Amino acid sequence: MTAAETATLNATARVRQMIDLTERLTARLAEEAAAFETRRPQDVAATVGQTQDLANAYRRESARIKAAPSELAPAPAEERQRLIAATRTFEAVLSRHALAVEAARIVSEGLVKTIAAEVASQRGSPSAYGASGRASAADGRAVAYNAQA
Repeated sequence: MTAAETATLNATARVRQMIDLTERLTARLAEEAAAFETRRPQDVAATVGQTQDLANAYRRESARIKAAPSELAPAPAEERQRLIAATRTFEAVLSRHALAVEAARIVSEGLVKTIAAEVASQRGSPSAYGASGRASAADGRAVAYNAQA
């Protein structure tokens, strides 16, 4: 086997591995987006670790390809086109996933704010000082809302 043939085989194998990784991550993100869109974020909790593993692998492989794109050049053009198509599909699903996650975040924050406001309104406002000049006893429980979380 010549060096050129070896380079072609290696490049083709890397392209196919990247296609497989991209397609698996795309499928996982599509499932998660569907779960968020159907208001079932709890369905995502069981597989979030797998998604993170796939995303990390995708990030590493993408960085390797970006650092040395010439390593994929010997792969057949049709294989490289399949990778481009898989990447475009991935980017579309990633955008959909981001919108679904953002919507879920907004809903969750709204629920927390509403609950905190309801609790605060039910407590009433404490009077700062009594007739004796001492601070009056108030409800010691606190509700905190962290907008940064």
